[in-house]
Formats: sequence, C-alpha cells, structure tokens
Amino acid sequence: MSVYLDFEEPIKALEEQIEQTKEIGASSEIDMSDKIAALEVKLKEKTKEIFTNLTPWQRVQLSRHPDRPYTLAYINAITGNKFQELHGDRNVKDDKAMIGGFGLLDNETVMFIGQQKGINTKMRQYRNFGMPNPEGYRKALRLMKLAEKFNKPIVTFIDTPGAFPGLEAEERGQGEAIARNIYEMMRLKVPVICVIIGEGASGGALGIGVGDKVVMLENTWYSVISPESCSSILWRSWNFKETAAEALKLTSSDMKNNGLVDEVIEEPLSGAHRNHEEMFEIVKNSIKNYISELKNISPEQRIHDRIEKFNKMGVWI
Repeated sequence: MSVYLDFEEPIKALEEQIEQTKEIGASSEIDMSDKIAALEVKLKEKTKEIFTNLTPWQRVQLSRHPDRPYTLAYINAITGNKFQELHGDRNVKDDKAMIGGFGLLDNETVMFIGQQKGINTKMRQYRNFGMPNPEGYRKALRLMKLAEKFNKPIVTFIDTPGAFPGLEAEERGQGEAIARNIYEMMRLKVPVICVIIGEGASGGALGIGVGDKVVMLENTWYSVISPESCSSILWRSWNFKETAAEALKLTSSDMKNNGLVDEVIEEPLSGAHRNHEEMFEIVKNSIKNYISELKNISPEQRIHDRIEKFNKMGVWI
C-alpha cells in the first residue's frame, strides 16, 4: 500500500474517488468514462499544483519517503540486474550500509557505489539505516581505486542521514576515512559522477560526493546538517525544523543557484516515489550523457577542473 504524506492527502482523496468510480461503473455496467476522465484531469492539475509549490521541509520529507527507490534499486534497474557486488575494506569488515561493485551500463562497465538504507525495519537495521562506518568509506575508496586501475568510470549514489556517529566509528577513524576519500577522489583519473538520490547529509555524503559532475534529483537535499539537528542546536527543540530547512538553503534549486551542484535532474510530476521506472530511465540517460561528455576530456584536465570547481565553493567577491 502506498504511503501518503500530509500534503499529499488531496491526491490520495482524488485517486480513491477515481477507483470508486471505476468500481461503480464495473458493477453497475454504467458508462462512467466521462466522469473518470474529468477526475483524472483534476488529479493531474492538483498534483501539479502541489508539487510545483513545495516548501523546503516538504522536499526533505519527500527525500525520506519510504516508497522512494534506494541505491540498489537504481543500480539493478540501470544495469538490468547485471551487477556484481564487491565486499569488504580488506582491513576490518564489510559495511552493509555502503555497497559497491561493477555493473553494465548498456555495454559499458561502470563502478557503482552508494549508501543503502533498507526497505523495511529488519533491512534498515541490517544496513545501519544507511549510515556507514569508517570501513564503509574505506571499502568505497578501495573500489574507486580498482575502477581507476581498470580505467572504468565511477558513479556514486548518495542517500544518507550522515556517517555513523557511534563511539566505535570514531575509534576506528571516521573523520580520517571521510577526509581521505575527499582527498583521493579529487585526484582520480577516471570520470566520477555523484548523484544525490535522497538525503545528502554532512560528511557522510561528502565521503563519496567529490566528482566531475555532482547532481541532485529534484526532491532531495544536501547540507552540513539536517533540519531537525539544526533546530535542536539553535532552539533546543525539533519544533523549528521547518524554519531551519528554509534557512539552510538545502534544496536542489538552492544548491544549484549557489553553484554547489552542477545540475538538477527533474523528477516525474508526482515525484520519484510514485514513478520508479520513469525515474530510473531519466537517471540512466543522464549518467550516460555525463560519461560521454567526460570521456572527451583528458584525465589531467578533468582533475584540474574538479579541483578548481571545489576550490571556488564558498568564495564570495
């Protein structure tokens, strides 16, 4: 059963009305096609009205929607299930919150890496709610270096509430692992494309977020801190999370306007959570275009451009 957020209730009501009208027509053998068509037009208009006027907090809610596709869903759809997952950081263990491996993008081999949240309570616990430990970031770096060795492009999918903040993660060098990834990703000789598909929180996102192309889906967010955490620090309460979301300028349009991401990938009208297949196709085509574009640039020039891009961030004249 689909989950509807509070601001999606008018959409739910119209969809239920359409279903009821179809059932009446089927059971009574009365032609209800005109009424159904009118309701479908009304549904489309209402959906457009709601999704073109979303607040920053509503976009944050959409980025966390339980029906929204996660990293593995994108990888399996894009590769047609031709994906070989690789495991372990060759040091501590295999972090289930960070996945990666080689997959076929049409006829081209690509290294896919990303955070995986899990689709139900049991899987979320198994995946640590998409919050990687240091070994997750070290596994990601190992796979990036493997892709570089075989001259294969890298695609990362970012969807995390942050790196795991536990004591054991800090003991094993969480900060160093993320910093090392940022440093090494700057110098990778192969094309690197980073796609924010859900939540892009803090260093947890940056640990796999340095690339030639950093793009966001329309209903995602990217920020140093979540609205709830920001609210709890500034106001000692989560009650101001909507105000914090507005102030943080964390939406895809804000990030694009501030020059912090390269592009915003538009989602289907009612969001990625309602149109998985269409979203997969849009993301796949975007990635193919980015790879084709980046392949025409020499490795030296790509590295130079990558460093220049990140050096300019936060500089104001």
